[in-house]
Parts: sequence; C-alpha cells; structure tokens
Amino acid sequence: YPKLSPQPMKEEHLLTSELEPTNRPYALAKIAGIEMCWSYNRQYKTQYLAVMPTNLYGPGDNYHPENSHVIPALIRRFHEAKQAKASSVTVWGSGTPKREFLYSEDMADACVYLMNLPDEKFVPLLGQDRNDGLPPLMNIGVGHDLSIRELAETVKDVVGFEGTLEFDASKPDGTPRKLMDVGRLNNMGWKATKDMRSGLATAYQDFIADSAGI
Repeated sequence: YPKLSPQPMKEEHLLTSELEPTNRPYALAKIAGIEMCWSYNRQYKTQYLAVMPTNLYGPGDNYHPENSHVIPALIRRFHEAKQAKASSVTVWGSGTPKREFLYSEDMADACVYLMNLPDEKFVPLLGQDRNDGLPPLMNIGVGHDLSIRELAETVKDVVGFEGTLEFDASKPDGTPRKLMDVGRLNNMGWKATKDMRSGLATAYQDFIADSAGI
C-alpha cells in the first residue's frame, strides 16, 4: 500500500499514491502479481484472488539476529538477556509507532476459508468487472494494532525477562502506523482467533524448542 495511505488501509487504496521508497522493489513485485491475477481473471475468467496479509508471526519464524522481523527479534533479544541476567534491553526508536500482527495459523485458516467460499461469494471478489474499481485482493489481519512499546513489554513479560526496557529515540521510528481494514473479510464471516499474548507464548516455546535459535 502507499506510504501515506489512509488508516486503516482498504483494498481500494492500492496504487493511489507513492510507495514507501525503502520497500518499493518488493511492493512493485507484489503489485505486478496482483495485476496479473486481475488481467487473467478478466481475459480468461480464471479465479485468482490475491491476499494481502499484515505482519505475520508464529512457529517456524526466522530468529536470526541480523535479518529477523520485529517479533522474533524481540523474542531472541529478551531470551538472551534473560539467560545472561542482563539489567536492561534497548529497543530502537521511541516505541510509539503502531503495528498490526497476525498469528501465522490464523493466516492459513483465512486462506482456506476464502478458498472454500461458495461461488456466489467468491466470484465477485475476482475483479472480472474492471468498472467495480476493486482488484482481486483481500486484506487479512486482526483489525487492531498496538504500539512497539506495548509489543516489547508483552514479549518481555512472556519471556520472563526481569530487567528494564529502554528505548533509543535517536534511532528511526519508521512509518507511524500500519493497520489493515479487514471489514470485507470480517463481513464474509472470518475473524482471527489467536490473541496476542497466547500467540507470543506459542512463538516463544517454538524458539526454545529450536536448537538453532538458542
């Protein structure tokens, strides 16, 4: 979605303004795939539907210290700080940006739900009528967000780190907010079921069980 997309982000906001420069190549590749689905659906009456997930986390994540995303990175850092009996953990930024996170198994469940929709509900999603203005695209998320500070505090609690949490406000925050509008999917009968704390607890147990991540 555009860098300055209205919040929460709706499917119709795609291609309405400039992309975030730091992830433009990635975004353009995804947009090309969505456009391909749209073109095939119109020309050949195929039934391709692209999904746009929010940030994902869960078992099997990448916990590498140099290239992991925020949740697995925090899990590892707090775990290692706990093991080392460190007095504090410092997180980049002010902690004020807000992000949305979806448990990976909820993502899989949403995809299966969409694939099993009856034709009378599924076909209208495919963008075969160019005039409806909507690409064959469906947001998948939880529909609410939390601040990076709230996330870090929850991970700290789940891991059991007893030191202090500090923020380095001299480091960049990134986009202030990224929240999906999941109203279309919710209105079709699907909602995420995994709450954040229990999802993080499951992810942490997965990290512990992964010998490569300890």
